Amino acid sequence: MSGDTRRASAPKGTRDVLPAESRLRQRVIDVARDALERYAYQRIVTPTFEETEVFVRGVGTSTDVVRKEMYTFQDQGGRSLSLRPEGTAPVVRAFVQHGMHKLPLPVKLWYLAPMFRYEAPQAGRYREHWQFGAEAIGSSDPLLDAEVIALLDGVYRRLGLTGLELRLGSMGDPESRGPYRALLVEYLERHLSELDADAQERMRVNPLRLFDTKNPRVAAVMADAPKLLDHLSPAAQVHREQVLEALGRLGIAYVEDATLVRGFDYYTMTVFEFTSDALGAQSAVGGGGRYDGLVEGLGGPPTPGIGFGAGIERIVLALEAQGVDAAPEIDCYLAVLDDALRLPMLPVLERLRAAGLRCESDLRGRSLKTMMKHAATLGARYAVIVGDREYAAGVATVRDMEAHEQREIPLGDLVEELSR
Repeated sequence: MSGDTRRASAPKGTRDVLPAESRLRQRVIDVARDALERYAYQRIVTPTFEETEVFVRGVGTSTDVVRKEMYTFQDQGGRSLSLRPEGTAPVVRAFVQHGMHKLPLPVKLWYLAPMFRYEAPQAGRYREHWQFGAEAIGSSDPLLDAEVIALLDGVYRRLGLTGLELRLGSMGDPESRGPYRALLVEYLERHLSELDADAQERMRVNPLRLFDTKNPRVAAVMADAPKLLDHLSPAAQVHREQVLEALGRLGIAYVEDATLVRGFDYYTMTVFEFTSDALGAQSAVGGGGRYDGLVEGLGGPPTPGIGFGAGIERIVLALEAQGVDAAPEIDCYLAVLDDALRLPMLPVLERLRAAGLRCESDLRGRSLKTMMKHAATLGARYAVIVGDREYAAGVATVRDMEAHEQREIPLGDLVEELSR
């Protein structure tokens, strides 16, 4: 009987995360979770797919995410659903749906989830990628902006990520953007012949999106365009200055970027992005900003909010570029020298694991020398060696794999001794 002998592989734009990288990813997740919980954020989990309207109304029709990149399908009931392309809109939808505006504000929520976008795969950017993020909903205080930025900055610092730059901008408030939009459109109309059809459509829907263009000719036009930072309302200007002052008090360096618009239409006021010099042209490792109209746009009461999202793959790639890895590590390796002892030693192994120790044992009948090499490869802190002599005496030889010292410990005391 013949069959298809082609090697199976992951779909284009996706990838498997093998154990070596998985350890480093888990380190990123652990550091992020600890930081988020210290800032009093609570985890929220939203569905992998949402009604498409959540992203159309939330993210915005002028964004590439909605126009080109969403995985959208109809279910058997004829409803249009989309795989989650970003994390903020689903969290805000849940905030509205569950009446969380009645809770003490701000409500602080964090998430860890896969995102899905149909875009050209490249280093650190995949059609399925993971993010952790935070959303603080219910306060317009500029100090909250600074706190959110400080939280993400602290995650990068604890991970040891170097070569970072914080880019900071403002999308202003409605009082800023109305007059500014008219000014920008007037400028763009004078350069209409230099804009392709896509740019002209963006100009009609949301001209600020043109600052995010990848078209060199359009980018040249936008380089001389009026900037929103120069046309902020008095209230937006005061908010921005207070954020800058707070960051200064926290010792967080930043670069003001008048062209920073981020990728979604819901942003208002403060927007920010962290980049790494280890990643080349696609240098962003995380960012976010205010979205003071998003709750209302998704059917809730007027409620300000701010948040960020950080791509785990991008952070891992930057850490790897710095030579950072996460070596395998277990607490003990049980080396049983006689096959006849493997069964009676099985309860000892399980007691060690039940006590919270990460333990492995040989399952292939290796020699002691080979088992010690295996233990070293796994990063074992201790090797617990039991042969006929040790078992008869009711002891185990415990070898410190770092200090290269060993001593005998009664089998009944193994859990207590190794737990220390």
